[in-house]
Amino acid sequence: MAGAPRTPPRYVPTLTEVVQPAAAPEDGAAFSLEQLQEQVIHRVMQRVDLSLERRLREAIATLVLEHTRNLGPLLREEIELVVRQSVSDAVAQELSGRTGAPPPGGR
Repeated sequence: MAGAPRTPPRYVPTLTEVVQPAAAPEDGAAFSLEQLQEQVIHRVMQRVDLSLERRLREAIATLVLEHTRNLGPLLREEIELVVRQSVSDAVAQELSGRTGAPPPGGR
């Protein structure tokens, strides 16, 4: 019984012909590889662009916020200096106007 060939049951598919893969020319295979590389590079660059854009936006927003926080006190000091100087100049002009010529407007 061990030497007798076994016939498979009739519902089991059997291979009736040998199929060989189509031979691709060398240039065609290289071209396909180049196309695949270009597609992969293109897809990777798209993902990098999206990620880079998002990260740059976040980094710039953080920097702008930080600079705005630092700029506030400096602006306040500068505004205070300008206001003090303006008030001082106005008072000096008013005092010089009382001792000298009448102020504009006929007062």
